[in-house]
Amino acid sequence: MKFATLAVHAGQRPDPHTGAVNIAVSLTSTFQMDGIGKLRNGFEYARSDNPSRRSLETSIATLEGGKHALCFASGQAASTAILDLLEPNDEIVTTANIYGGTYRLFHKVYQKYGITVRVADKTTPESIQTALSDKTTLVWTESPSNPLLTLLDLAETAQYVKNFKNRKGEKPFLVVDNTFPSPAFQNPLALGADIVSHSCTKYIGGHSDVIGGAIVVNDETLWQQLKFYQNAAGAVQGPMDCYLLQRGLRTLPLRMKKHEENAYRVAEFLRGHSCVEEVFFPGFEDFPNHHLVAKQMKGLPGIVSFKIRNGNLPCVNRFFEGLKLFILAESLGGVESLLCHPASMTHAALPESERQKIGITDNLIRLSMGIEDADDLIEDLRNALNQLSE
Repeated sequence: MKFATLAVHAGQRPDPHTGAVNIAVSLTSTFQMDGIGKLRNGFEYARSDNPSRRSLETSIATLEGGKHALCFASGQAASTAILDLLEPNDEIVTTANIYGGTYRLFHKVYQKYGITVRVADKTTPESIQTALSDKTTLVWTESPSNPLLTLLDLAETAQYVKNFKNRKGEKPFLVVDNTFPSPAFQNPLALGADIVSHSCTKYIGGHSDVIGGAIVVNDETLWQQLKFYQNAAGAVQGPMDCYLLQRGLRTLPLRMKKHEENAYRVAEFLRGHSCVEEVFFPGFEDFPNHHLVAKQMKGLPGIVSFKIRNGNLPCVNRFFEGLKLFILAESLGGVESLLCHPASMTHAALPESERQKIGITDNLIRLSMGIEDADDLIEDLRNALNQLSE
């Protein structure tokens, strides 16, 4: 079946007992057993498994082209589960352009457990290959990255990682945070990734009303390790949240197309405005590694970042005050258009020197296009930018 059909039907068949078209919200903490060691339909305790969560996991795994998915209470909980694969003296290789919350987790939580982090010089497969060492156990990537939308050749990176062996004689795990493209526009497992992670809060949920995270894998042993952690640590998704995410999945293909359409329109507008210094959008043919859009993606997320010309914090704040439709808020991927100031919001955990080095300056703004009419969004931005001109 095609993606749009799977989004509606995968893991979401009508209830065999009642015929209900929507998946039931299984609001229970525990399940009746038929005897010692005899589970009814495989369910015992809701932390370990729940019909609502199992249905969502089936849907996400199918849409990502994977065999197994695990859902968690947040994207960060999913990331923490992946990091549990590490042992003291192991190393993570990553790029500078990653989500600020991931940076915080690496540097301010896991380093105290003897985990080291090595940052590749550039966001390229060659730089990642150079950064690999005999301690490397995880390679963590994003493409497009947050917030500068840097593109990385995932297949080439996967090949370098596959051919490398660490001191344990093992290949490092290649992790791809696929939150920005969503399963609708990119499937990293097919490109050679071992683990795909998602903040389901964003495009998968799509309505800014639920927090969640997911991991997708193909390897059976790896799934068993992560599944053990999910049950042991217990940062699982509640049944109502699972229901909301599954409801969001059904419209994911439609929403992503509209997000993308609006992003192209807004990016072109911003590029032509005198108050805009630079626009970051992979849809431009002169954007670095633009060819990767066609090579490994089916579309682009509704994210556009840009810098206000000669903008300082008061100037940026004045721009925010001039907006009527765009909402200043954390997060992205909802049906409403949001914007954020990465330096003080999503990437505030990075030291200022690190932010400056990778281009997250005080005049950088990240837009998340909703599904409103593009003309209205452009008019809102034009009015706010024209106030700055005046």
